[in-house]
Amino acid sequence: MPNFTKQAIKASFLKLLNEQPLNQISVRDIVEDCGINRNSFYYHFHDIPALIEEIVTDAADTLIRQYPNISSIEEAFDAAFHFTLNNKKAILHIYHSVNRNIYEQYLMRICEYVVTTYFNTVFGKDGVTEEDRSILILFVKCELYGVVTEWIITGMPDDAIDKLHHLLSLCHGLSHEMIQRCREHADKSPALE
Repeated sequence: MPNFTKQAIKASFLKLLNEQPLNQISVRDIVEDCGINRNSFYYHFHDIPALIEEIVTDAADTLIRQYPNISSIEEAFDAAFHFTLNNKKAILHIYHSVNRNIYEQYLMRICEYVVTTYFNTVFGKDGVTEEDRSILILFVKCELYGVVTEWIITGMPDDAIDKLHHLLSLCHGLSHEMIQRCREHADKSPALE
């Protein structure tokens, strides 16, 4: 039964967050919406930021389970946009609140996961040093994070997804070229003995 109550609290909070800014939502609003008492809320969550953190962490974990393999950079970007698209107003309300750091941590975690999974799925580890691999993942992860953050800052316009896909078509083959350069660089480096 406690799991049901916890899920009801999360659902009520997300519903309210999709309707109004975070600073206008109180614990009282949440418990009234889901029909429980305040003690039940505090049994499951210390405060609203703890509730936000659990919701965001759950969303990240769910997304990671849904994408065990990522075979294209487009799929990687789409994965990062997935949760955000389904909860636009809630994400904007969190992003424009004092709890923005929770969403930013989630977003960076998702970006790192999808980029690392993409590189593992498409390129494996053959012929690329760990140092080069880390640098490439950092570069693409930060690019993805920047694109998603810019999208949020501009109010998450619907046409941004089309623009993103156009950008990705312009960058087609860039990851393959970077991996090839890493492999060439590794081939030219003197072997360590």
